[in-house]
Amino acid sequence: MLDMSARKVKGFKEKLADEVRFIRNWAENPLTTGAVSPSGPDLTRRMASYLEPERPGKILEIGPGTGVVTRAILERGIAPARVVALEYNDSFCQLLRRRYPDMQIVCGDAYKLRDTLADMPDASLSGIVSSMPLFSRPKEERRALLMQAFELLPAGAPFIQFSYALVPPIPPEPDLFTVQRSGWILKNLPPARVWVYRRRG
Repeated sequence: MLDMSARKVKGFKEKLADEVRFIRNWAENPLTTGAVSPSGPDLTRRMASYLEPERPGKILEIGPGTGVVTRAILERGIAPARVVALEYNDSFCQLLRRRYPDMQIVCGDAYKLRDTLADMPDASLSGIVSSMPLFSRPKEERRALLMQAFELLPAGAPFIQFSYALVPPIPPEPDLFTVQRSGWILKNLPPARVWVYRRRG
């Protein structure tokens, strides 16, 4: 009983510390930290649900922050050694390395994806999960990020992105890719939905 209570207290302290980190980083640079607090469990589980653990290849997580979506990816059945986390914020990179020592953590710019991950072969990933604040960038830069991501994904593999907006973060182009959207995750604050992009073969 005492051990369980100690774990609950530790978990609460960790969550509170993450909230403080997010608020501080958002206040310092709101364009690169997309929210004032980490995503809630209903949203993170929904994002991870679109991954297929049996599909070969690594998972790339873009903008993991404090690692709440990372945790959902691992709970989905993806081994830590299969996850590559790309984070722009140096303090978050250090935190992720402490929390997930068996994962590859890359500190770099996702909008220069092919330069940042220059050693990663084309079509070698089984999925990409993004928590990037895409609406903070022009539409052309958002589309360019998706096109770079598609180079790393085989046809049909998911690029998973959440947003708080009514419209998709990257407008549909039916000849190039499909777009799937979830319903609203109302328990998340603020409510969000998940968009899944898949390159056509």
